[in-house]
Amino acid sequence: MTLSKSAIESPVTLVVYGREECHLCQNMIADLHELQGRLHFQIKLVDIDNDTELTARYGVRIPVLVVDGEEICHYHLNPIALDAYFARIR
Repeated sequence: MTLSKSAIESPVTLVVYGREECHLCQNMIADLHELQGRLHFQIKLVDIDNDTELTARYGVRIPVLVVDGEEICHYHLNPIALDAYFARIR
């Protein structure tokens, strides 16, 4: 996975909505950790099972990667969509 140099700037918080026992969630988090060494972002994990509103909103459509209220991708990390987001904000 590669992201443009424009994505290497100030820290951004990426929110991953998921569940504790979710293999797709763990995969997305691992993929994000690979990018974190080159990029400046923080990862916030939110377990939807702790919030009935989030459980109703996302259900089984997890993980969902959200930044500043904007959904970037779900199920699998989409590095192209993430790069496009960083290009827009930087």
